[in-house]
Amino acid sequence: MTAGKSGRGKRKSPKALRAVETLWGALRPVCVFVVSLCLVAGVLYTGFQFVYSHYIGPVDTSGALLQDDPTYRVVTIKSGSTVSAIGRQLAQEGIIRSKAVFQYTADFLSKGPKLQAGSFLLSPKMSIMQIIDTLSTMQESRKTMMITTIEGSTVEQMAQSLVEQGALEDSARFLALCKTGEAFCDDYDFIASAMETASPQRTYLLEGYLFPDTYEIYVGASEETIIRKMLDRMKEMLALANAHLDDEDAMTIDEVVTLASMIEKEAKRSDFDKVSAVFHNRLSQGMKLQSDVTVHYITGKRNMVLTAQELAIDSPYNTYVTQGLPAGPVCCPSQYALEAALYPNETYLDSGMLYFCAADPESGELVFAKTLAEHEANVAKYRDLWAAYDAQTGQ
Repeated sequence: MTAGKSGRGKRKSPKALRAVETLWGALRPVCVFVVSLCLVAGVLYTGFQFVYSHYIGPVDTSGALLQDDPTYRVVTIKSGSTVSAIGRQLAQEGIIRSKAVFQYTADFLSKGPKLQAGSFLLSPKMSIMQIIDTLSTMQESRKTMMITTIEGSTVEQMAQSLVEQGALEDSARFLALCKTGEAFCDDYDFIASAMETASPQRTYLLEGYLFPDTYEIYVGASEETIIRKMLDRMKEMLALANAHLDDEDAMTIDEVVTLASMIEKEAKRSDFDKVSAVFHNRLSQGMKLQSDVTVHYITGKRNMVLTAQELAIDSPYNTYVTQGLPAGPVCCPSQYALEAALYPNETYLDSGMLYFCAADPESGELVFAKTLAEHEANVAKYRDLWAAYDAQTGQ
């Protein structure tokens, strides 16, 4: 009788088991090392990404840095500035996030002593390493120029002035950018806010927001770069307005700028707060503002005696026809006019002053009145002087 096959599988021999154990014993440290290395690399990569994005990388991550990117700014480093002082300046101007990281990076790269004084074209889209490289590398000299825009100028007057100063070849693109303001609403909240509420008949969305001042620019700077410089300065000025406008019943930023533009054109600086008080009083009583400068914005003239036809012009800018503020600012106001719009003269405000008119056309002196009868008497007294002034100036 022959024996049958057993149903059990063959067992590995002790020799084979010892071979597997020996191989695993040899590979286990390698596997543990590889896994540990991957974990450490992952932690380091995550940490580097965090540090880069929060401290070393560009402040502005909205897109690639173009050759003539509108975010470029002229930054002037004074002679003798320390690494710490340079870092502080760049942080204050919004070019970098951290002064300390800038200083540590410059020292780590041994670039601290190589940072140079002078004017540099920098952008918040640049990383700290790019900025340090730019500041420490001898560059081909680029010519700069100064431009000046006048308080009370309109956008169109500013554009023409920039052409005359040689900053622009022509005004077409500058005015096109000011017309819609679309290129700047993502970077400036006050422009985005104005765009949301602006009348379709508003002439230029950026009217009132190009802060009049003297600026240093590179020769050949783009229209966007010039406009952004002015908007950056306006942003600083509007910090005051933002602090004042916490009250729910207060005016919007656009209303403040619009009122300031009227004040700028109506009076000399010493009377700004008084004119502001008159406008505030009329607004609170639901009276039409009846401001000549809003008609001037429509006609392009500066005549002191307005005709019946001019007073009746059907336009959202004409405050003799429309109720409240005009459709938008009528010029780019100064800091003083902005402050006056926010802080009208308390005495004139409390006394209920409602009228003013010019007394001496040459000096810009104004006379104020509480009642319509007093105002009409002032108008009758000075009207001939206004007419003579118009005849003399050809208005």
